Amino acid sequence: MLVFPDGSQVGTLGGGCVEAEVKRRALRLLDAGQTELLTFNLDSDYGWDDGLICGGRMKMLVDPVRGEAEFGYYRRLLELLATDQGCTEAVILDPEKADGQAADRFLLNDAGEVIATASCSPDADVRTADTDPIDRTWAAGLLPPTIGQHLRPLSQRPRPYVAGGVSFLPHLRRCRLVIVGAGHVGQRVGELAAACDFDVWAVDDREQYCNAERFPQAKRLIVGEIDAALSGLDIDHNTYCLIVTRGHQHDEEALYHLAETPARYVGLIGSQRKIKMIFEDLLRDGISREALSRVYAPLGLDIGSQTVPEIAVSIVAELIAHRNLGEIPERYRRPSLLDSLAASPT
Repeated sequence: MLVFPDGSQVGTLGGGCVEAEVKRRALRLLDAGQTELLTFNLDSDYGWDDGLICGGRMKMLVDPVRGEAEFGYYRRLLELLATDQGCTEAVILDPEKADGQAADRFLLNDAGEVIATASCSPDADVRTADTDPIDRTWAAGLLPPTIGQHLRPLSQRPRPYVAGGVSFLPHLRRCRLVIVGAGHVGQRVGELAAACDFDVWAVDDREQYCNAERFPQAKRLIVGEIDAALSGLDIDHNTYCLIVTRGHQHDEEALYHLAETPARYVGLIGSQRKIKMIFEDLLRDGISREALSRVYAPLGLDIGSQTVPEIAVSIVAELIAHRNLGEIPERYRRPSLLDSLAASPT
């Protein structure tokens, strides 16, 4: 939450009395330029009037921005976010554990390298790697060992966490969702997935379905034959692929091109009979059993969906679970139909 000297703000800490108290302290500290860590115990002695007896403890860092120099750190952070490069902020909360000063910040790129720092010490340098183009290794000596020890790779898509007296704030790359099939299900999935921070690409051989009017949130629309559209398409580990075409033949063709790509997720809609037939055909065509074992089919969480909007909800819920948790919760996961097929040569 950003708090400005005139009392206005951008963002929120959840509202209520905790936010009001943090804002009050922030306004008081702005003039002095001091940093403070605030701790709130949410028990029966705090927040009774507002009904906030939710238990637990909240720790808030109030950290004034001290002049133009420190804006360099935040500009570099904004550049990484705007270009979807992925990065992690590491903020020291407990100097005794982290071997640094409270509120010192380190901005780490996708490879875990320090590219910017900011310190609350009045004598400290506030620098970014861009200020020293000759020697870009200067920051390595400023990185406390605790940060490197507890830093989790962005490829694991970690949530924010605290370890070793340091708060780690990952800013993850957005995931692309390639929807093969721009019919009713594909359209509803695209609409909902875009609202859930997926970058949607729609693929179909029919321009009357695959167009900006039906997919206004799509980052890219690809109109063409399935084989040509998917052949050579840029698919990486941050790509999710969804096959919801209008027919068996198109589904099989799409899965043939997508099953062995590096995609994080490949899902195929359809009945058990159709999916088994497609798997059998692709095994005969040389697609490996290992690749097909990673395909989610039937796709969508098993929530009893019947209508198109319900099906879209079940599919996008599965995508979110896979993206945020790394896997589908066991109680919702559908058994793989590949296991029911006899072993076939690949």
